[in-house]
Amino acid sequence: MAYAADPIAVTHAWAAATAPGQQVGGAYMDISSRKDARLVRAESPVAGKVMIHSMTMKNGIMEMRKVDALDIPAGKTVSLEPGKMHLMLMDLKKRLVPGEQVPLRLTFVQDGKETGIDVDAAVTGMSRHMEMP
Repeated sequence: MAYAADPIAVTHAWAAATAPGQQVGGAYMDISSRKDARLVRAESPVAGKVMIHSMTMKNGIMEMRKVDALDIPAGKTVSLEPGKMHLMLMDLKKRLVPGEQVPLRLTFVQDGKETGIDVDAAVTGMSRHMEMP
């Protein structure tokens, strides 16, 4: 499913299912724009807060950190995916169950103006999206 607010498009949005009692989750998607844009905020009614996170490996240790904004260069697709850049759903208010949807409100800044896009991320098992060796 694709979501758009011309000239920004969000496709392939999904969230990983969570275990009972799990307080954090991840949301992933592809974002493209015909003009330079920045993702500056994300919100969801199923989470106390949503943060843009990057994940890297340093000396064999996974390091995750909050990012204030994510640049979406004109004509490029930026992928949010497991083990890399993603949206971290913090303080979950409910379990993320396969087959359900996670509503997200993404706020972008483009040409000095804010644009919001509402996205429904399909909840699926993480293994469905991981590459197998």
